[in-house]
Amino acid sequence: MKTLGFIVPVYNGEDTLEELHLRIKMIAQQLNESYQIVFVNDASPDDSWTILQNIKERDNSNVTIIRLMRNAGQHNAIMCGLRYCPTTYLITLDDDLQTPPEEIEKLLSHLKLNHLDVVYGVYGNKQHSKIRNLGSSVIQRIFAIVFKAKGSISSFRVFTNGLKNRILYYKTQFAFVDGFIHWETIRIGRVEVMHNKRKSGKSGYTWSKLINLSTNLIFNFTTIPLSVIISLGVIFSIISFALSLIFIIRKLIYDVPLGYTSIVVIILFSTGLLLIVIGILGEYIKRLYLSVLNSPSYTVDEIIE
Repeated sequence: MKTLGFIVPVYNGEDTLEELHLRIKMIAQQLNESYQIVFVNDASPDDSWTILQNIKERDNSNVTIIRLMRNAGQHNAIMCGLRYCPTTYLITLDDDLQTPPEEIEKLLSHLKLNHLDVVYGVYGNKQHSKIRNLGSSVIQRIFAIVFKAKGSISSFRVFTNGLKNRILYYKTQFAFVDGFIHWETIRIGRVEVMHNKRKSGKSGYTWSKLINLSTNLIFNFTTIPLSVIISLGVIFSIISFALSLIFIIRKLIYDVPLGYTSIVVIILFSTGLLLIVIGILGEYIKRLYLSVLNSPSYTVDEIIE
């Protein structure tokens, strides 16, 4: 078994893949460790697959390239790559070189020294746009609430083969690697690493993808929305009962006509609450339905090992 395994989801990475491969290779040689790089082309629309084929020809024994038939998302691409990387340690990193591969040594040293299962590289000074940083902050906050996590997470991680095997037990259409990690272990470390500006292109994370990720976090890994609607139901029931009591007392004592306004307000109030409740329940039912269908989270088109 080789020592270091690198999982790299690829999307619009044609300008950085050659340099990324070279720098990973150099770092493995400096550490005097055997290595395997698994590039997962996540249906990238650019020329990434051709470049990956060229890299594979030059470094055949140390590179595996996988092409997915459709865009499955970063986390599903990572789950795919993990299945084809039997190494002692697993390193996940993006293809854009914003996180220097040379920082891997810090994470590995911290993991081994403290006998941890996973170490995250966290960024002291993020070089994303302000909007992207805002979106990331929202995701971090939701993640902290859902998993009661006390530290930051990132796509730059090092973890053990044992933890990888436990992560691969989860077969769901809505994969979230960090969620699986926090379900499986509390031996989690963090090391501050550099974060550079993008060399080319722009982030693949759009606002729609960030919203979708937030939704998946909330509905797939927690029942908080169900607890919220129960609380809302109790609160609104108390308010509705109190309003009804006030109207009855005013009618009996002061003979104040109820009128249509009060009735309309109560009906609209209750109907709005019911629609919210039905919508949240519908979201859970939809996800249960998709799970029962057992549709694949990704479909492999081609593997060159």
